[in-house]
Order: sequence, then structure tokens, then C-alpha cells
Amino acid sequence: MNPGKANASSATGTRTRVEDAAPQSGICSVCLDGCPGPCEVGKSSYRGREVIYPLPFGKVTAGATKQYPVDYAHLNIQGTCVGAVGIEADSDKAIFPAVTTETELGYRHKIKLSLPIFTGALGSTDIARDNWEGLAIGAAISGIMVVIGENVVGMDPKAEIHGGHVTHSPELERRVKCFKEWYNGAGEIILQQNVEDTRLRSAEYAIDKLGVNCIELKWGQGAKDIGGEVKLKTMERAEELKKRGYIVVPNPMDASVRKAFEEEEFKEFERHSRLGMVEFDGFEKSVRRYRSAGAKFVSLKTGAYRVSDLARAIRYCSDAEIDLLTIDGAGGGTGMSPWRMMNEWGIPTLYLQSLAYKFASQLKAKGRHVPDMAIAGGFSLEDHIFKALALGAPHFKAVCMGRALMIPAFVGKNIKKWIDEDKLPVEIKKYGDIPERIFITAETLKAKYGKDFARIPWGAVAMYTFADRLKLGLQQLMAGSRKFGLQHIDRNDIVSLTRECSDVTGIPYVMDSDMKEAERILCNGV
Repeated sequence: MNPGKANASSATGTRTRVEDAAPQSGICSVCLDGCPGPCEVGKSSYRGREVIYPLPFGKVTAGATKQYPVDYAHLNIQGTCVGAVGIEADSDKAIFPAVTTETELGYRHKIKLSLPIFTGALGSTDIARDNWEGLAIGAAISGIMVVIGENVVGMDPKAEIHGGHVTHSPELERRVKCFKEWYNGAGEIILQQNVEDTRLRSAEYAIDKLGVNCIELKWGQGAKDIGGEVKLKTMERAEELKKRGYIVVPNPMDASVRKAFEEEEFKEFERHSRLGMVEFDGFEKSVRRYRSAGAKFVSLKTGAYRVSDLARAIRYCSDAEIDLLTIDGAGGGTGMSPWRMMNEWGIPTLYLQSLAYKFASQLKAKGRHVPDMAIAGGFSLEDHIFKALALGAPHFKAVCMGRALMIPAFVGKNIKKWIDEDKLPVEIKKYGDIPERIFITAETLKAKYGKDFARIPWGAVAMYTFADRLKLGLQQLMAGSRKFGLQHIDRNDIVSLTRECSDVTGIPYVMDSDMKEAERILCNGV
């Protein structure tokens, strides 16, 4: 196992003075009086709590660098040269373009997806807000789900609050409309709820006023000192935030911000550390509340908590007849979590999904409802999707991709910006000097949307292009396994490359896999 480098990371802008740091502490093997202190300990000595978070805070997403003993790279996809499932076993028909990547999620209310993926929760951070058009429109034209993350209403500077409840939120309205305008029959928009959202009744507002159908509950509100950042121009706005339960304080980060504070600009910190305490009656009551308010689809997002909490989540979702349970493993990505927490806290994704499969199978064997499940935590490409669906089959129906589905929105937006500023990087310019030549799917989208193509932001075009690549790659992998529909992927389609991986996942070690069938063929000749 490579534990990563303690006390130094590009995420926190820190490094050690020497290369051979002490392996446990990460402190330089020779710590020198007179060193400017570029390491995490040194920088924390003068920047303090600022160094806990990946920087610049609110403008980045960060993924853990710790290498776990076993991960999805320890699984390989099994191929076969015989048969076909989901299509006629004919060489002219069993070709990869015939593979369908469509699926459905939900219990009573079904959501159709063109591809078994959806975004992570994109909430109140600057990076989500500033790239929303690309993310939401890109999801809509790609036929996948996009999740509006927590506390968007709470961070909306123009939100109107009466009696403690939201009556108007231009930012939330913008986010919903972006998706709905381009919705084409597949995919969906989901609104996540945290403590602040629940108190403001943002779900009720979104369902009643904005036509939102799907609500996601979130377990275990994270212990985060900083909830987000806005610049406030008036004392009235600051007083409004105080009434909502925020602590409004000056940002002590640097002199320029202290000066801004004097000019009535503020940084708001989330009120204390809100830790969601879970018990079944309260959970079931919340589910009933949102369904009574008009939600057709209710999901739960839970994190990399201890094993008993995973069992609790699956059982509670079973009893409450939840539509979708998304399980987020350690190491994936975040826009707001502390950096060391990202690396050293929680159960890694592969272990968590293996446990979830075991628990879901136990409930299924007892005749209980098992909700559709999705896994999150470090996925980016088509082989990851295949492995995750195979490892969790038949319970896991989709993969939640956080950072991987944000990158296209950044890239597409910036390519257009670089072109406008005549700063297009050479490695991109070789494909053309206008977006229509650079983006390989531009002509496809033009043919589909006609004159409306001009209204699609390039971040959305980039997201569609990435989704198209994932679809094609997944089709090829599935065809190689002779599985022509997602519902046919099962645990027999993957193999463990190490015995330790086999112990964790229950997937046979490669040297044991198919051995009985191999011996039968050798002995009987068929």
C-alpha cells in the first residue's frame, strides 16, 4: 500500500524541504531551524485552519491520493468467444453498436437513463454555480441525472425568506430551468437536502413552484467549518443571514479581505458542525414528508461510514421503500471536505460496495425490498462503470461520477474562453481554431437541435462528448463479454487478479475462475 505523502500535498500547496521525509509523520528527516516551513506543519503555523482544506477553497474539487490495499484495478473484465446474452448469437448481429446502455432507476416511479451514470451533488460552491449551465444542459442532452447539491437556497444572495421558509430563490430556479428546458425524455434533475434545506423547506418550494419530482436525502451532515463563500454588499444581507442561523464574520485570510470587511463585504461560515443523527422513525418521517409534498422519487445519499451504518442505511431504505440508495466510498472527491479527511477517513469504495452487495443479497433472500443502488467514489471511465455494475449486480444499477462529470463543463467553457482571448493551448489548437472543429460531436448536435444548437453552451457540448465516449467504450466492453444489455452484466463478468481482492469482493481469483468448466471441456472435449 502506498499511503501517500503526509505533511505535503499539491492540494494544500505544501511540500517538504527534503525528499526523504520520515514515512509516518511526513516531517523532513532533518528539520532545520531557519527553514521557511513549506510543509503542512510549517504552513499551518502561520495560516492555521486555512491549510486544512484544498485551496483555493470553493473553487476546486479534490480527490484522495492514498492508495488502498485493494481497489477496482485489482479486478479485470472477463471476455468470452462463445454465446451472446440479450441478442441473437449471430456474428452479423452481435456487434458492439447493438449493445444498449439504457437503464431505469426507481421503485414505483421509474427514471430512464441513456447511460448508467449521474453527477455528484453540485451545491453551493463557486465551481458548481459558475459551471451550472454546462453541467445541467449537458446532463439533459446526454440523458443522465444531475444532482443539485445542498444549501443552494441558503447561499443564494437573492433568496426571499418569509417565516423561516423560502418563497423565492432565483439561483435554484435557474438551476432547475437549465435542465428542464433541454430535457429529452431521459435523465432527471434531483434536489439534495441538508439541515439548512430542511429548515428552509427548499424541497417543498422546488416541488410546488419549480416542478421538481425527485428529492435526495443526505445522511451524516459532515463536520465542516466552512460552508461556502459569498460577498455581501449590505449590512441588511448580513443581518438576514444571522436570522437564518449563520455566523457572519470577517474573513481573516489576508489584508485585502480585511479591508473588504470594512467596506461591508463578508465571508459567511456555516453554523457550527451539523452532524446528522440518524434513527429510523425520523428517517421514515422525512421520506413520508417529501412524498406527501409531491416528490415522486426519493433517494438517499450516504457516505463511507462504518459497516453497521451501511447495514442501517440499506435496511432503513428497504423498510421505507426508497427508490435509490447512493453509497459514496472514501477517496473519491469533494469540493468542501478537509484534505486529510479525504485520505484517512472512511471505508474505501471497493470494500464498501462489496459489503453493500452482501447486505443487499441477505435482505433479498429474506424477501425484503432492496432499493436500486448506485456507487460513488473515484470513478471516471467506462471500465470503472462496467466493474462497478458487475461487482454489485443485480442490486447496483448506476454509477455516480463526481469530478469526472465536472471536468467536461470546465474544459468546454475554457476552450471557448481561450479562443476568444486568442490563448488556445497548442495541444488543443491542433484540432482546429474554432469550437465547431474542436468538438467532435458538434455536427451531431447541430443536426439534432438545428438553430437551437447555438444556445447550447460549450461546457454542455463537452459533457455530451464525454458521455458519448463513455457510451461507446462501455458498448465495446459489453460486446467483448457478450452482454448486450446492462441488465445482463453480472459478477461472473469480472475476475480478481489477487487473492486479497478475492477475499474482499468474493469474486473468484483468476487462477480459480472457470476451473471446473475448463476441466469439463478438457475431459469431455466439448
